[in-house]
Amino acid sequence: MSNKFKNVSNSFSNIDTVQGHCEECKEFTVLVAIIPEFYRCTGCGADTKQHINGRIRYLKLDESEIKFIKENPTPKNGQAKF
Repeated sequence: MSNKFKNVSNSFSNIDTVQGHCEECKEFTVLVAIIPEFYRCTGCGADTKQHINGRIRYLKLDESEIKFIKENPTPKNGQAKF
């Protein structure tokens, strides 16, 4: 295995992904973390918010949550500023 492949493989192992139901496209899909508790659907590209209340759900974002994500981008080290 080449070093280049190992570096790419290591980078992808640090990506927070989950499987869940997207409220936008109504599909069971892979969701990729944008910042903690906020995920993007790999099927339709919609941004969702993780909601835990006895079960885990991924809900559509409202305008204030979209604004929060835009104002608080994830730095290169992967740690969001709160």
